[in-house]
Amino acid sequence: MGLSEPDDAAVYQLDSTQAIISTTDFFPPVVDDPYDFGAIAAANALSDVYAMGGRPLMAINLVAYPEDLDKTILSEILRGGAEKVKEAGAVIAGGHSITDAEPKYGLSVTGEVEIENIIRKSGARPGDLLILSKRLGAGVITTALKRDLVAPEHLEAAVESMSRLNRAAGELAQRHGVNAMTDITGFGLVGHALEMAKLSGVTFRLNMSDIALLPGTAQYARNGVFPGGMERNREYYSAWLSIDGQLAEYEHGLLFDPQTSGGLLMSVSAERADNLLADLQYQGEDAFAVGDVVEGLGNIVVTKSN
Repeated sequence: MGLSEPDDAAVYQLDSTQAIISTTDFFPPVVDDPYDFGAIAAANALSDVYAMGGRPLMAINLVAYPEDLDKTILSEILRGGAEKVKEAGAVIAGGHSITDAEPKYGLSVTGEVEIENIIRKSGARPGDLLILSKRLGAGVITTALKRDLVAPEHLEAAVESMSRLNRAAGELAQRHGVNAMTDITGFGLVGHALEMAKLSGVTFRLNMSDIALLPGTAQYARNGVFPGGMERNREYYSAWLSIDGQLAEYEHGLLFDPQTSGGLLMSVSAERADNLLADLQYQGEDAFAVGDVVEGLGNIVVTKSN
């Protein structure tokens, strides 16, 4: 998997029951604290393994670092990443570094999955409900940080969300037999939901009134605090988006807000949705139902209830 229909990671079959998962991700700092940056980057890289229904086994550090920057900062970045990998039950098995003008960090991750337990983007079915395991707004909050506008408590909540592994959410998705799943990252909610809808040959209906946001997100978004990636996402993905009702301009933008280490978007049968949502919330996830799946041709419809 991974060479034809796009999925969250490459999956290579070993035998009749087992497969390995391979994925990678890295980026420049999204927060100022080096330990937090390392933890967030690691959680983000590990997420694609969970999105495929798998378990991380080992990770390799990927580092770009300026020659003239204090090496204790790099030590903290690597410590944050290593502790997050340990939390995932995996190990750091070496890595590679290069000199670069801007720091960058991430992981190449290898995981495992039973063939029968692989979860793809393409299995959503009409009648399913859509559940998201983390609140939206990471792109807005980190942009507010870059512009020296963010309140400390808003940044703290965003860091907690971005550095939280999708491990529990992925395990519960397996336990409750979700039909399709992906993680919400740089393409925003609409972009990643559209991948699922297109590959499944259905329409996703999202309710803006049900979309939970990180603290402070609405306030900053109303003031136009969005990353540049939001406009790129909106320009591209709007062709497959229909709005049924009235959305404020900032709400429209939030649909395309690029997330760092966002949650898992799950398509699950209506009969199993309540128990899945309850278990997610019991495990400490900020999970919420965001919409449903209907017959269609691979598009997104956004409504807003009063």
